[in-house]
Amino acid sequence: MCKMSSESMLYRAGSWKTKRQTLEFSRGGVVMGILNTTPDSFSDGGRFDHLEAALEQAQALIAEGASILDVGGESTRPGAKPVSEEEEIRRTLPVIKALRAEWAGLISIDTSKAEVAQQALAAGADIVNDVSGLEADPRMIEVCQKAACGLVVMHRQGLPESMQDCPSYQNVVAEVRRYFLERYEMLQKAGIDPEAIVFDPGIGFGKAHDHNLALLSGLEELQIDDRPLLLGVSRKSVIGRCLGEKDLSLRDWPTVAMTAYAAAKGVPLHRVHAVRHNLEALRMVEAIQGV
Repeated sequence: MCKMSSESMLYRAGSWKTKRQTLEFSRGGVVMGILNTTPDSFSDGGRFDHLEAALEQAQALIAEGASILDVGGESTRPGAKPVSEEEEIRRTLPVIKALRAEWAGLISIDTSKAEVAQQALAAGADIVNDVSGLEADPRMIEVCQKAACGLVVMHRQGLPESMQDCPSYQNVVAEVRRYFLERYEMLQKAGIDPEAIVFDPGIGFGKAHDHNLALLSGLEELQIDDRPLLLGVSRKSVIGRCLGEKDLSLRDWPTVAMTAYAAAKGVPLHRVHAVRHNLEALRMVEAIQGV
């Protein structure tokens, strides 16, 4: 296997502290595998919405090299309707408990509800991935602070039901960066360890096509302090708009290209459906940049 030089500065963000362990990006970037337990997610809704199928998919993602599994029980695709916290817990908790019983890797709960996060963390999750930037539920910050878990703080404009109706920005890169700065300061004041925080620009979440492209072009401008960025572009509409590809299963290779591009710009965390080839793209960029 190719190894990076210890002098490589590819990832300016050095580490990410989660509940169970700290990820050191000097050892290479990390792929987060998507595990949706929903009937209506945009790409794989209904495929893994029962325990046996979800665990089978989890094992496949692990075998391909996922360091983190992101378990979600509520679709956040454009137009999606919210579900109750009881239903979200029913969908995700058995999967998290079963995974924790047999796997030592990192588990993320993809939720904006504090009660869902609290139960998932108690069941063995290490990270809370909140598409609302920890704003949707007033208890979320307290839950995460007490658990000392890792956090993914995402930017979005609007709610899933309507966020793509008419997104508007004067300067999307500057506005997302400003949002990150504000959340970073506020979360630290609330007692969150800054080393636990990762930021996600929220590609496709309240952004028009040109906004998505501008954010991807400006990734280097979005890094706050030494905090890592997480990029979630897997199979998203920005690919379909650029390439005219409606078949979601054929968007994996363009996703790989975007992973390599983002890694070259210093993004160490990538949330994807197809783990293996995205991980290989990371390792190739690291080998080249580390020389």
